[in-house]
Amino acid sequence: MGKQVIISISREYGSGGHEIAKILAERLGMAFYDRSMLDEIAKAMNTDVAELQKYDEKPANRLLSRRVGNHTNSFEEIIAQIQFDYIQKKAESGESFVVVGRCAETVLRDYECLISVFVTGDREQKVKRVMEQYDLSEAEAYAKMRRHDRSRKQYHNRYSDAKWGDSRYYDLCINSSPLGIDKTVSVLENYVKQRISS
Repeated sequence: MGKQVIISISREYGSGGHEIAKILAERLGMAFYDRSMLDEIAKAMNTDVAELQKYDEKPANRLLSRRVGNHTNSFEEIIAQIQFDYIQKKAESGESFVVVGRCAETVLRDYECLISVFVTGDREQKVKRVMEQYDLSEAEAYAKMRRHDRSRKQYHNRYSDAKWGDSRYYDLCINSSPLGIDKTVSVLENYVKQRISS
């Protein structure tokens, strides 16, 4: 692509948002960033990536964390800030990419080339996807879905002045259930191309 394009994808658990983001990046020939960015970060910090992953996109424990000025003892907040800095540097470099989560629509909101998307889905379809993906009962899948969405909401709302999933703060909100993964990607791909050409 001739000019820089950044696509942020936020998603409800079970909506297929991560898969949609990855396929969209492939179709558009763009870099793709998700929790795998921690591999590169861990290498630079000379630490075990598994240690970083434990705190990835998790809300800080308010009872155990302390903040003095810009300093915090919360690993969740430290990992979050490292990832924010990482995607900020990627944006500053002029690279085009798709990023999943990490409050990217807030961190990168000053970039005119940013296209922010929120992927939702019908409850039944999301539960079914989680059941199949993790071999869980319906009750287990629903509990897992609610747990992850609660965590994502708390994480997002901690670092953003916009509310997670509030359509007013995204360029596009889309329900992946009626169309399925591939056709939802096609809709987003067309939207991105229309935005680029306008």
